[in-house]
Amino acid sequence: MSNTKITELLSYLDNQPQPHIVMDKNYAIIGANTAYLSQYGDGKALVGRHCYEVSHHFDRPCDEAGELCPLRHSQKTGIPQRVLHLHQTPRGEEHVDVELTPIHDSHGELVYFVEMIQTIRTAGASSSSQGMIGRSPVFNHMLGLIGRVAPSEASVLLLGESGTGKELVSQAIHNASNRANKPFVVVDCAGLTESLFESELFGYEKGAFTGATQRKQGLIESASGGTLFLDEVGDIPLSLQVKLLRLLETGTYRRVGGVEALRADFRLVAATHRNLKKMVQEETFRKDLYYRISTFPIHVPSLAERHEDIALLSAALLERISPQRKLKLHPEAIIMLQRYRYEGNIRELRNILERAILMTDGDTVMPEHLAVEVDVSSKTASPLNHTIIPLELAEKQYLQWADSNCQGDRRMLAKMLGISERTLYRKLQE
Repeated sequence: MSNTKITELLSYLDNQPQPHIVMDKNYAIIGANTAYLSQYGDGKALVGRHCYEVSHHFDRPCDEAGELCPLRHSQKTGIPQRVLHLHQTPRGEEHVDVELTPIHDSHGELVYFVEMIQTIRTAGASSSSQGMIGRSPVFNHMLGLIGRVAPSEASVLLLGESGTGKELVSQAIHNASNRANKPFVVVDCAGLTESLFESELFGYEKGAFTGATQRKQGLIESASGGTLFLDEVGDIPLSLQVKLLRLLETGTYRRVGGVEALRADFRLVAATHRNLKKMVQEETFRKDLYYRISTFPIHVPSLAERHEDIALLSAALLERISPQRKLKLHPEAIIMLQRYRYEGNIRELRNILERAILMTDGDTVMPEHLAVEVDVSSKTASPLNHTIIPLELAEKQYLQWADSNCQGDRRMLAKMLGISERTLYRKLQE
């Protein structure tokens, strides 16, 4: 591609509101538009620097440092790629949605790549972030799915254990959707009896039953234009599921005691901790309803699946629970929290930290302040003993031991060791 064509491409991108950069096949940046420079520029010249150096502060391509590299994959396939990454920005680490488009020359050869980047506002990677918090691979995978489905009208089914934060995920989907400025209405299906189901969801007319002294607006009407979140949808009795199915199939409903068919206008997000597929096989959940609500299923990971996030979540919860005290966790307390098995997931972690705050007199939460029983079988013995060995070997053995005891949270391990993440990765590779 000629220099003239590149200039034209950069001129076109400069008029786009979204941040864009252009790279060559060797990861070198050859241009960036004004939107990118204003949102992600670090004050240094960009042209000639590698994308992984700017975005990740890596000294090698991101796929060699544990990240998915859209450029490398696009080189192999020749098609556009979209991934969710953690980028270093002037505001700190942020989740970003990366869309990469390959550019071919007149002979069909791949020559350049255009990358569009958008910051994910529904989640953060620091303890001071609002909303959802995490940086583990499973968490980032979930965020990527949220980013894909949120702008659509597809029904979403959130699957995961109790206490994993499914309502927060549903709120994130709503906030990233085209209905974000409309109501977000939560329905707790576990507490609805047959009589309450219709009156709460559909509302009722005056005189519909004893005590109905005036017309009441139902939750479906309250959610008009917005999102209806059916929490624990698997707990809806079989006899009531047909009424929900009819609503979803026809898009209409009637208030209890009414004759006029009203039009429903909401985006559906449902959640459950139950195995709905198994319930369908056991005929305790309607098959047609299951397929109606599960257009786009998303697995919400448990704490057991995201050990890397426990230190970050704990620090964030301490700030949210007791912002005035500025508490921090002792490194051994962090390791204890990472080894604990959470049956109640984030909800249980919050309870543990609330108690620890009450037990802490200073500014540091110590291991003895945590009411947890550590799984001692997960401990590995320290390599340090009374045998004199070469210092270089001692460092390697200690790093291996420390890495196994931090459950993969290498960012926290680097902080505890007093070195940079880049130095830690280099030492571990050695």
